[in-house]
This record gives sequence, structure tokens and C-alpha cells, in this order.
Amino acid sequence: MKLETKAIHVGEEPNLQAGGSGDVVKPIHLATTFARKVVEQPTGGYEYIRSGNPTRLGLEVRLASLENARYGLAFASGLAAETTLFLSLLKSGDHVVAFDDLYGGSRRLMNKVFQSKFKITVSFVDARDSRQVAASIQENTRLVWLETPTNPLLKLCDIEEISGIAHQHQIPVVVDNTFMSPYFQQPLQLGADIVMHSSTKYLNGHSDSLGGALMLNDDELYEKIKFTQNSAGGVLSPFDSFLVMRGIKTLGVRMRQHARNAVTIAEFLENNSRVKRVLYPGLKSHPQYKLACKQMSGFGGMLSFELKGDLKTAKKFVESTRFFALAESLGGVESLIELPALMTHASVPEPERRKIGLAETLIRISVGIEHVDDLLEDLEGAFKKIR
Repeated sequence: MKLETKAIHVGEEPNLQAGGSGDVVKPIHLATTFARKVVEQPTGGYEYIRSGNPTRLGLEVRLASLENARYGLAFASGLAAETTLFLSLLKSGDHVVAFDDLYGGSRRLMNKVFQSKFKITVSFVDARDSRQVAASIQENTRLVWLETPTNPLLKLCDIEEISGIAHQHQIPVVVDNTFMSPYFQQPLQLGADIVMHSSTKYLNGHSDSLGGALMLNDDELYEKIKFTQNSAGGVLSPFDSFLVMRGIKTLGVRMRQHARNAVTIAEFLENNSRVKRVLYPGLKSHPQYKLACKQMSGFGGMLSFELKGDLKTAKKFVESTRFFALAESLGGVESLIELPALMTHASVPEPERRKIGLAETLIRISVGIEHVDDLLEDLEGAFKKIR
């Protein structure tokens, strides 16, 4: 099956057996516990909602199919997925190599929780240069953590090359694939071991469900993570599982429109005299455009651009749009705009922001699927406000 077909059918096949209801849409199973006839035999394998739920299982099967993985796991948030992964694979004294440009919440989790409280050290490196990843691997390195493209600077790293380096040391590689979604990028096919998503974003696609996901093939890694998922309890609720399953059905059509709109807007911004630079992998001006073409089948709906001027100018701009809602998050059908330095990445210390190139006037936009002419007019109106 192609991805668009998987997104609609996998995990949601109607039960046409005797006694089955034939539901075309997966029911929302709200029961927190499941009765049984025999002490040792749970009915259908279900015991308690944290350990397993029919609606969540349907979603997890679908999640796995999207990334061509054997296993999928659904969590209460993207950070819950990350936390469960860290608790499953790492212990005090271990070391992680991570891209230096990450979602602010991921950096906060690594720095403020696992480094400060659990003594798990993290080396943040510019993974655009695979040699820096190789040079940072230590005897106690147990994980390589990547985002590509990164949030918010849209930097790319070579998943295949870095996976090869890590595997020489028997180190698993995790790729946060939230920005591209499985529609435009397949990290497992490029050698990564685990794919992570904030399903809040493109997978759900409608800004009404908080969730996270992990997809992988390795039996041993899966058993470790599944055990922690049940033990720590950061699972996705049945209702949110239903919402994500519903959202995934339109993933293909949404991602195509996100990308069409984004490339038009990126070209518009690149030709605007008030813009210092535009960061979008689909532009030939992007320093890693060739790598984007190599490991992605499209360029997504996320872009950032740096305004000429100061922080006051940037604040005025993002406060002047109509259709671009001034809000954090991304990946919904509606367009969003934000200032990373003061919003999504405010938890990253200013010296670190400067080090990775995150300027005060950097604006990140999540391009929605509205008519692109309305979005262009909206941005043009904001430019007029800062003249």
C-alpha cells in the first residue's frame, strides 16, 4: 500500500466477523479496565487502559505503517515519548550526542532534567558536519539524537551517513521527524533506528490533540520502551488516539498543500528587501538544498526568516498578521507565526541561541493550507506596518 492508503485503512479495518459491528471508523474505547471470564486469561489481551487499549492499538498499528516500521507506540505528548525513550535506554553516567539546534523543549528536557538530575551528559554538536558527530562519540555514548530539518533554523544532517557512523559503535540513532512527517521523509529507510514525532503537529494536523509517537523495528528496543511506557504511564488517551487516527487520514493531501504554499511564500520572502535571509530547504539558496533533495521527497510547510531591524521590528511584524495566528506549535491546517527567541526557544539561554545562529529577529512560520494569495496578502500587510 502507498502511504495515502495506509493512512486511511491500516488499524481501522471493519470487523465483519460474526458478532462484529462492521464499524468503518474505529470506535473510541473509553473503558479503563476490562472484564475476563478466567483469571489467567485477559479478554482479547486487554487488562487495564494504561497497558493497552483497542483505540490506541489501532493508532499504533497505523503509526508503524506510516514509517514502514514493525512497531508504533503512542504517548501523551512528544516530550512524554522522549522521556520514555531516555528512561528506557539510558542510565546515570551515560552520554548522548545531539544536534545543537533542537526544539527548545527537547533541550530543556535534556539539560534541566536528565543532565542535572540524572547525570546523563549531552554533547550538542553541529550535526550538519557528520565529522563533528563522530568526534563527539565517547566510550559511554549510548544514543545519537537528531532533528532534520531542525527547529527553528531548518538545518539538515545526513541521516544515512550519521547512522553509519553511530552503528560502527553499536549506538542507536533517533530522528525527530516531526517537521517533515512520514510523507516527506522516512528516516528508518535511511538507517535510523527510532523515529520520533510530536503527533500534535502534522500527524494530527488540526491543533486539537496533544500526543507523541515512536516508531521502530528492533524487537529488543521495542520491548524496553514498551515496558517503560506501561510502567511510567505516559500513554495517549483513547479520545486523542481517535483524533490522531482521524487526522492522519488526510496527511497526504495536507502535506502536499503545506509544501505548495510554503515554497511560494519562501520565494516571496526571499525577494523582499526587508528580509535578511530565508531558511527553507526547498530553496536553492539553502546551503543544504542538495541533501534535502537526496533524503526528502518534499520540503514541508515550515520556514523561518530573519528580518532586517531589531527585536521591536520583529515583534511589530508578528503582531500585525491576520491569518497567521501569533501562537506556538505548528503543523495544523491554519497558519501560525512566532518569535522563537521569545516563545518556543525562550528556555534556551541567550548565549546558546547566539551560538547556533538564532537571532532575535528570526521569525518562524508554520504555513497552513489556506489559499496562498490570502497568506501572501497577510504578510504584505505586516510588512507595510513596519515601514
